[in-house]
Amino acid sequence: MSSLRVYKDNDFSRALTVIASNELMTQVLADEGVRFERLALKLLEPEADNEQVLAAYQSEIKKLKAENSYSTADVIRLTPDHPEKQALRKKFLDEHTHTEDEVRFFVRGGGIFYLHLKSKVYVVICAQSDLISVPHGTKHWFDMGPQPDFTCIRLFTNPEGWVAQFTGDDIASKAPGYEALMGSGND
Repeated sequence: MSSLRVYKDNDFSRALTVIASNELMTQVLADEGVRFERLALKLLEPEADNEQVLAAYQSEIKKLKAENSYSTADVIRLTPDHPEKQALRKKFLDEHTHTEDEVRFFVRGGGIFYLHLKSKVYVVICAQSDLISVPHGTKHWFDMGPQPDFTCIRLFTNPEGWVAQFTGDDIASKAPGYEALMGSGND
């Protein structure tokens, strides 16, 4: 289930706000310039490959590309048995920015986006069917958990794909991680 927690960026002892309503999450995040919405899921076989996932969501991808000038879309899929899961998790866990929006649509599974906006950190727990678009230049990080299990469609304006500029701030190490928010597994 999707939810939003807001913390002061210098105090993660308790959330200032906890929201479980998708409509309210959408509004609160929109007020901060972040797009969040739920898209209808398509019926896909569990063994559907990346091309089948992209084909199933062709109309949604086409609409998003037209609205935001995205040039490419791809699929990222991580499972608990992925041999590089820990290295990939570590790569996304440090605070960074991008020169383009970071757009993710969770076709399966979920993860947690942390958005460092002004003097607060917005913790967005994303679930299956959630679309999030983190605006370019936004300080953020992503935690997929110790046993990642998700499939996401990603959209880019840069054909090179995911390119991060790390901030060097250690704030991500102070925030409650996946295990603290979701439990030890991918519950």
